[in-house]
Amino acid sequence: MIGTLHSTVLDCPDPAALAEFYRGILGGTVAPGDDDWVDLELPEGPAKLAFQESPGYVPPVWPGDDGDQQVHLDVLVPDLEAAHEPLLELGARFLEAHDTFRVYLDPVGHPFCTVSS
Repeated sequence: MIGTLHSTVLDCPDPAALAEFYRGILGGTVAPGDDDWVDLELPEGPAKLAFQESPGYVPPVWPGDDGDQQVHLDVLVPDLEAAHEPLLELGARFLEAHDTFRVYLDPVGHPFCTVSS
């Protein structure tokens, strides 16, 4: 092993707002940073989500095979249906449903999925 995962960083126009969105889904603590960087310290730690301001941010296209979608998060939930409305209330946009997962966009267009085991 060379190292351990420190953080997954998402580019966005407003780091604090997107950190709050994901805090609503995953829990944790938003650690104040500066105007262009915010960390979300997750309850499972030590890895965290980080949000970096990108003034020229352009959201990826879902679905797309042109390389725009470079990463997405899978969020394990106990019940896909029970998670649906709370996600919409936080600002997620629903895209599509499958037997064991659902696809959403966060408020700035990053795709993420809810998955059930």
